Order: sequence, then structure tokens, then C-alpha cells
Amino acid sequence: MSRKVVRTSKFRHVFGQAVKADQCYDDIRISQMTWDSNFCSVNPKFVAMIVEASGGGAFIVLPLSKTGRIDMSYPNVCGHTGPVLDIEWCPHNDNIIASGSEDCSVMIWEIPEGGLTQPLKDPVVKLDGHSKRVGILSWHPTAHNVLMSAGKHTHRLHMSTICPCTAARRARRGWATCPREDWRSTSVRLPDSINSMRGSVSPLL
Repeated sequence: MSRKVVRTSKFRHVFGQAVKADQCYDDIRISQMTWDSNFCSVNPKFVAMIVEASGGGAFIVLPLSKTGRIDMSYPNVCGHTGPVLDIEWCPHNDNIIASGSEDCSVMIWEIPEGGLTQPLKDPVVKLDGHSKRVGILSWHPTAHNVLMSAGKHTHRLHMSTICPCTAARRARRGWATCPREDWRSTSVRLPDSINSMRGSVSPLL
């Protein structure tokens, strides 16, 4: 009679260890908005989190080294007139972050080295054109200055292209799904520190 052999897992006796309180980010009022978003984005320099804000939308940007209890008066990025729904760091510049909001706009921000010392209210570029809230953002992983933004029943590519994709989330998995001949471009000039990014929006095809 053969015996059933159960393969032993290599991780059977592996347990996680909680980090100490001084290594966590504490006392941050994360947004209570219900949306399909992580409400958080991180890169090698900063961590950004969407927070509760009165009179508009905001998110907080912290240097990775600034752990522990975060003071309630810590400066936010607060240029949107509606709640912020998604934020995304640029993969090619650790000081550039994009934010999408319920106010139907996308804003591009430049975070100073070392983090914020005062509230940041003026974006480098504001992209208008969506007729509904903007809830999904995704930078192109290899092409510089190409950003996808999507809202309810709409999807667009900003900062270099506007592409009639069939699904907004497809851009997160593969940017090669859109025929190059269908792309259209318009441009907006940004400060020299970010070079020339493209960014006007035209009506969805």
C-alpha cells in the first residue's frame, strides 16, 4: 500500500517580524475616498500618500528617511479643487509626480530635493480635457515624458501622445497595444529642469 507523500514547504517555519514604531509612518490621515487606487506611490527618494483634506484634494510627500510620527501641520501638495484619486511617480525623474483628481484634471508636480518645507500649490503643468474624474495614472516605463490618464468611460495619453486604446488598464500591462499611426501629439513647454514635456489634451476619438 503506497503512502501519500506531502512535499514540505520551504517557508513552513518562516515568520515575518513587525518593524519598530520609529521605522513606520505614523499619524497620517489617509483619504477615505472609495476608488480603485493604491492611494500611495513610492520611489527611491520619496513616498507619497493621498490624505484627507478640506476644500479640495491633497497628498503628502515624505522622504523615505522621515519615519515615525508625522506632524499634522506637515506641508501637503494641495492644488486640486476635488479629492485626489491617484498619484504616480515618474520612472525617469524621482522628483516628478503626477496626480489625478475628481476635478477632471491631471497635474504634474516637481518636488524639491529633501522634500517639502511649505505647501505646494502650483503645479508645473495642469492638463485639462477630461469630462469626468481622473482615477488612473500610469507613466510609460521606457519612453520619457509619456503619461496615461483615465477616467470613467474615458482614457487618454498625455505628454506626448493621445491614443484610442480599448482599455485604460491595458497600459499598465503593455504600452505596445496601440497602433503608432493612431497617435496624435500636442505640446506644452515645461521648465528646463524637466526638459520639454508634452501635454495638451484634445477630444477623445
